[in-house]
Amino acid sequence: MAPRVDAIGLVVADMSRSLSFYRRLGLDFPEGADSEPHVEAPLPGGLRLLLDTVETIRSFDPGWQAPKEGGARMALAFACDDAADVDKVYADLVSAGYEGHKEPWDAVWGQRYAVVHDPDGNGVDLFAPLS
Repeated sequence: MAPRVDAIGLVVADMSRSLSFYRRLGLDFPEGADSEPHVEAPLPGGLRLLLDTVETIRSFDPGWQAPKEGGARMALAFACDDAADVDKVYADLVSAGYEGHKEPWDAVWGQRYAVVHDPDGNGVDLFAPLS
């Protein structure tokens, strides 16, 4: 049997900040998990998003280092209901203090698109089909 994708894992510097960010995007993390070293949220289709603190990763990989110059090497993409929702979600996250990377625009591939960074600098894409 071939391996199958089961989870997407992120290493986070501040669990509470990361949970706040991803909860704003609708993910369901357990209440009271802000000080936990490892937290999981179910995703559609049976996948899970795993958040682990730097300390947790270093407990089994003492030499682990965050990505160097250029930041994160992965991104998550969140589908929004429509083009206006892309603008709304982006504005909500930026007004909450998260870093907007690319303001919403109408992409040539037929989607309203925007990019915001999570608290650890990972790109989070917001998109919806253009009408």
